[in-house]
Amino acid sequence: MTDDRLSERSMADGGIAFASAQTSLGRVLVARRADGVCAILLGDGDERLMRELAAIFPDAPCERRQDALEPELAAAAALAENPRAAFEPPLSIGGTPFQKKVWAALHEIPGGATVSYAEIARRIGAPSALRAVAGACAANVLAIAIPCHRVLRSDGSLSGYRWGLERKRILIEREKATTAT
Repeated sequence: MTDDRLSERSMADGGIAFASAQTSLGRVLVARRADGVCAILLGDGDERLMRELAAIFPDAPCERRQDALEPELAAAAALAENPRAAFEPPLSIGGTPFQKKVWAALHEIPGGATVSYAEIARRIGAPSALRAVAGACAANVLAIAIPCHRVLRSDGSLSGYRWGLERKRILIEREKATTAT
């Protein structure tokens, strides 16, 4: 099923529509295919985010469709402010079977809680796959919607967040603050 709000040419070619906006975490870029949101990227500028989008989907034509993606963009911006909230638009989740297993485990972490990479590896039945779990987190292109920000080192310290450790720290603090209220 295609989304009538997106360009027919773009969608017929397997294209991706995208839009961006400013949030308290910086710029957010939301990209959508016919079957759902395929990327939520965080950064400091649109040019860099568009280059990242093109690198993630090198064979897909990308088209800015700011008005057409307003609902998805609003949902992503709201998620940046309250990362415990549910992201309602449908997701188009790519990835390998292992990555999907890790990402599913991330969804089971309650908002406001954090776990270690080792705990995720244990939960998916691959206790020695710490580096692979970290790699799956790094490969996540659906910022906040797949909550890889909830994963910490075994000693509880922050490490490895595709969109920067400061954003990770802020997201964790926001989740804990909404837990306390």
